[in-house]
Amino acid sequence: MIIKKAFWLFGIAVLVLLLFLPGYARLQQLKDKNRNLESGIRKLKIENALLGQQLKMVENDPLYQEKIARDKMGAVRKGEIPVKIVPEEKR
Repeated sequence: MIIKKAFWLFGIAVLVLLLFLPGYARLQQLKDKNRNLESGIRKLKIENALLGQQLKMVENDPLYQEKIARDKMGAVRKGEIPVKIVPEEKR
């Protein structure tokens, strides 16, 4: 009789595990995905703040505007001679 009860308890325990284990595994996967997405959001917020600062500098800082024009667009002042350095080709 005790063996019969133990067998039924074991069977019920296995059935409960079979029913709830896939859901629990999926829950853990979703929690991991959520953590990764929250980390990505934090990184994007930091990048957004930095880009906002850079935008303010571009709009309001003439020295920064000149730096961007020189670095990104190759602009030169009147009377300056632009020099372009071309790296040697690798053989």
